[in-house]
Amino acid sequence: MSVFTKFGRVKRNHILSQRGQNFLQAPWAGGIVLVICVIIAMLFANMQATSDIYHRLLHMELGLWIDGQLFPEKMTLEKFINDGLMVIFFFTVGLEIRREISHGQLSTPKKAILPIIAALGGMLVPALIFISINGGTTMAHGWGIPTATDIAFAIGIMSLLGNRVPISLKVFLTALAVADDLGAIFVIALFYGETPNMLLLGIAVAIMIGIYFMRRLGEFRMVYYLIPACIVWILFYYSGVHATISGVAMAMLIPTKPRYSRSYYLHKADILEKGIIDADKIEDKHEAEETRLYYIRRMKQISNGAEGMSHRMEHLLMPYVNFLIMPIFALANAGVHIDSMEYFNIFEYSEVAGSIGMGIFFGLVLGKPIGISLFSYLAIKFGLAEKPSGATWKMLIAVAFLGGIGFTMSIFVDNLAFCTDTDLVSAEVAAANLVAINKGKIAILMASLCAAIIGAVMIIMEAKLEKKHK
Repeated sequence: MSVFTKFGRVKRNHILSQRGQNFLQAPWAGGIVLVICVIIAMLFANMQATSDIYHRLLHMELGLWIDGQLFPEKMTLEKFINDGLMVIFFFTVGLEIRREISHGQLSTPKKAILPIIAALGGMLVPALIFISINGGTTMAHGWGIPTATDIAFAIGIMSLLGNRVPISLKVFLTALAVADDLGAIFVIALFYGETPNMLLLGIAVAIMIGIYFMRRLGEFRMVYYLIPACIVWILFYYSGVHATISGVAMAMLIPTKPRYSRSYYLHKADILEKGIIDADKIEDKHEAEETRLYYIRRMKQISNGAEGMSHRMEHLLMPYVNFLIMPIFALANAGVHIDSMEYFNIFEYSEVAGSIGMGIFFGLVLGKPIGISLFSYLAIKFGLAEKPSGATWKMLIAVAFLGGIGFTMSIFVDNLAFCTDTDLVSAEVAAANLVAINKGKIAILMASLCAAIIGAVMIIMEAKLEKKHK
């Protein structure tokens, strides 16, 4: 192999690696990966060669056999993904909420009031639309499904649209989605859990109170937060409160304040930098390298300590959440086995069963933008908040349509809304609920796609009109 050929390969690999890094850092990349995983899941669930393997794999039991009993109890691969891996997703959501509350768009009443009121409207109106269609039917319990917004998809689409969306509206939708996630967490905790075991829940709360005081005393070592977090997850799992809530609860207890102050960091950084420079003067090459590495490691430790643990964890976990956990969730939950084209008839209605598809579709596609826009208008009209700078009402309504992208959170609530455990309900009810869950997923996917297209088209058209009038 010639030197030029080898150099060409190295250069090409470097370019591919750089492009890969750029893709992973793009805000829309996670959404692209999720869409691909949804398509793969649908294919696996419906192809004759893979359908049986796909569903058997999801229902495969996991755990440890202790004295002839499986621990944790009734833990399948699907349950491990939804109740285990998704805890990490909700943990990062909690870290985002904590960051916004500490020093972001929810840190002061003036900043927080508009996105919080808009998020409230974006949850109430879809729920009311769903109940107006399904009230008094077997589907009524699914009212929480269309109340959620998928923050990754919404922000990803805005990023693809570039500077057509004013920065103030990007900030508004981001803060709104964070507030919406907080609302969805309360909905899950209050309405979609089992009757809680108060003893186990009390122990979990006691541990979290202990962690709070440990944080107040100035503990900054990560291990002292991660080990109790695992214990709290187990207690929540067996208490009846949905285990993912433990992720959010623990995220709120992670310190945001850095271990070292800015002045201390700068002082130590100067000393360590001098040590690295002085290492070059050591004649013994081995000793010089060891000395240099020592100062570099110390610099890394000081740098980590100068960043809050909450920020550090969020930065560390986000790539794994976006490109591992969420794709796995999509692969496990988007694979709806379609044995009849009636699954796509989301507007089918029955006086007894209502229409989960109709409730979800209109809740997301109409309820979300109406609720967000109407409550924003009322908040601004009555002087409670200010309209985002440089934004027109048409552009705000267009952005509000992106709030109708439910996807991840809506699918998650859809799984919780109807019981399929034959130990708790009859086999007939469990089978009917499974059909409702699958129809709900189809409706979520169709509604999210429609909301994304409508929002994107409206933003492009409004941006063109604004440019024309300038």
